[in-house]
Amino acid sequence: MRTELREAAVIAVAVALGGVLLGVLWWWLAPHVPLIGDVVEKNWVVYLKDTEGEQAIGVDGTFTLLGLCFGAVSALVVFLLRRRGGVPLVVGLALGGLLGSLLAWRVGVWLGPAEDVIAHAREVGRGVTFTAPLKLGAKGALLAWPLAALVLHLGLMALFGPRDPEPEFGAGPYPGPPTADGR
Repeated sequence: MRTELREAAVIAVAVALGGVLLGVLWWWLAPHVPLIGDVVEKNWVVYLKDTEGEQAIGVDGTFTLLGLCFGAVSALVVFLLRRRGGVPLVVGLALGGLLGSLLAWRVGVWLGPAEDVIAHAREVGRGVTFTAPLKLGAKGALLAWPLAALVLHLGLMALFGPRDPEPEFGAGPYPGPPTADGR
């Protein structure tokens, strides 16, 4: 059991460190949300440049799709390295995926544009288009990686995992039909 827990901890840490790559890819691939700053009654306000644009949803969708891909890859790698499975291994895979998603979210926000949009609008000037900071509006997207990893790992274990030996047909003596007194 101690060995399984150690392997699960190593897998959780290794999978979680993949979150750095996910965060960089999210920052690189996510669509940019254009904003415009303006002064209204001596106060700065920020508007979406394209009010009907779908870039904000695209940011969440990009994170979700990348999380699903990272979940599939991490499940496949863990399955290929440790075919025998086990509860600690699966818990390590799920925990690592969740921690990796959280790390990716923070890395993407850190790499993205400045989070103070009013200060950024003042800096670029009135009526100038600038990019909004990366924001994950759908927090459920953080679960895409661990859920994809768990579902794929379960499927791989069901299809290709080790099997319990089947009992041989007719291995034991036939007890005969029950008698009238139930024996």
